[in-house]
Amino acid sequence: MSEQWMIGVDIGTTSTKAVLFKENGEVIAQETVGYPLHTPSPSIAEQDPDEIYRAVVQAVAGAVRVAQAKPDQILLVAFSSAMHSLIGVDETGNPLTACITWADNRSAAWTKKLKSELNGHEIYLRTGTPIHPMSPLAKLLWLRHDRTELFERCDKFISIKEYVFFRLFGEYVVDHSIASATGLFNLEMLDWDEEALALAGVTPERLSQPVPTTHVVSGLQPAVASELGLGVETPFVVGASDGVLSNLGVGAIRPGVVAATIGTSGAIRTVVDRPVTDPKGRFFCYALAPELWVIGGPVNNGGMLFRWVRDEFAASEVETAKRLGIDPYDVLTRIAEQVRPGSEGLLFHPYLTGERAPLWNPDARGSFFGLTMNHKKEHMIRSVLEGVIFNLYTVMLAMEEQIGRPQKIHATGGFARSPLWRQMMADIFDQEVMVPESFESSCLGAAVLGLYALGRVPSLDVVESMIGGTHRHEPVDEHARVYKHLLPIFISVSRSLENEYEAIAKFQREMAGEV
Repeated sequence: MSEQWMIGVDIGTTSTKAVLFKENGEVIAQETVGYPLHTPSPSIAEQDPDEIYRAVVQAVAGAVRVAQAKPDQILLVAFSSAMHSLIGVDETGNPLTACITWADNRSAAWTKKLKSELNGHEIYLRTGTPIHPMSPLAKLLWLRHDRTELFERCDKFISIKEYVFFRLFGEYVVDHSIASATGLFNLEMLDWDEEALALAGVTPERLSQPVPTTHVVSGLQPAVASELGLGVETPFVVGASDGVLSNLGVGAIRPGVVAATIGTSGAIRTVVDRPVTDPKGRFFCYALAPELWVIGGPVNNGGMLFRWVRDEFAASEVETAKRLGIDPYDVLTRIAEQVRPGSEGLLFHPYLTGERAPLWNPDARGSFFGLTMNHKKEHMIRSVLEGVIFNLYTVMLAMEEQIGRPQKIHATGGFARSPLWRQMMADIFDQEVMVPESFESSCLGAAVLGLYALGRVPSLDVVESMIGGTHRHEPVDEHARVYKHLLPIFISVSRSLENEYEAIAKFQREMAGEV
């Protein structure tokens, strides 16, 4: 028999990636298919479910084609997915809504009501999902009360991964990891939470069947199998969420090891052996695998802000990159490298899509602070990159109250391709940062979970032998001192503007006709 390979698929906010691995973790081929995030107003962030399904098919088929793999060579396909999405579908599985993403803030008013009047904190303590518009619980409250006719027409409410699996196999299943990010799932019972469902106005029949992250599905339709380049009985492992699988993919599954990820959004996470929630409601708790849970804090605003800089500030730089045949982001980081750490006192608060951790405030808005006539475009570019790391570090400070100072930090995500951004993290965190060579950690984590699900490996610890070499970045003392001076200012400004955030967000919603 020829060598068997595995495919890890990551359904992200801006693209779907499919990576074909050998069983030792070596990458054979990969394919990425992008799609837009529709944001016609500050509160709306939606996507087309069918466009994402097509991207999944194209990405898997592309990776198989590039590798010239035969159907019987593919041992398994395992999935990672972004969390908190919500799609309403009819009796035949056709979408009646767009895919409402984690970044959508239209349920902000119901989130406030959930916190203040509807026992939201107690629900958080059982479900592990902080009370925020990202949560499908909040989205369902909004749909039920503000879009009642649409809500009643929907037969089921599912996530984007559930939609993909339904299109592939005709059944509705949701893994414990994605379920634990809905605000509707009781962590101790591993089943839907009665109080949360009653608030949302749904019964278990209107949701998918919860299954372990190791759940295996097979029986592709022949036409779909042919399009994917797979066998009809190729095992599909339902997998988990992108966040927890990123921890697995970088080997951060032992106590004291923290994973810091910046993709489209970002997060800081560490693994615990039982469900743990925070009396102050500051971090999440999501399932990874039996007896493995991940706690941490997510931030809305990560690599999407670098894209925003590219699209809105850097038309000439993008054109230059095209002429030179290089990546526009490389041009932008080279420009940012010309500016000293701290951007000469220019701070950027990266709250362009509201914020989850550490503020948990959908009304938070972005700003440049400290801007003077001495600052130029290059300062603004660097300060955006620094602001993303500053914000992530403030989440780490909150987590340290529960887990202490981390022993190791493993960094991953799209930002890890940039040596400048990696060094910024080491300097701002003032700690060594290790970055695995495998940037697609969620895909690797999914593939390893797939191996475990099929009994091909005895434990998830096998991932440590697959990661390969790492980049290591030590903090530069001079840079760390600059950032330590600026960090309290960064924190103070964001905490001082709560009333102003609410006022400007209200104004923006009124101008957009949302109020």
